[in-house]
Amino acid sequence: MFETIAELKDPSVARVLIAALKAHGFHPREGGESGLPGLPGVYAPRGIAIELPEDEAKDGKLLADELIKDMLAR
Repeated sequence: MFETIAELKDPSVARVLIAALKAHGFHPREGGESGLPGLPGVYAPRGIAIELPEDEAKDGKLLADELIKDMLAR
């Protein structure tokens, strides 16, 4: 099972976050950054869901929150 750790409106931020999570040894669900299934570029109302396996979600959320905070601090 997967757990949503973040929902992002900006596809660029989502792609960077997914790459960073992978670089830190996490295993985010593939395909979420390109849009709804069959509708590339169309996202859910709350944005792009970043999902990790349940056993990685707690630690991954801590990292994701810090990375998002850094990326959005402009």
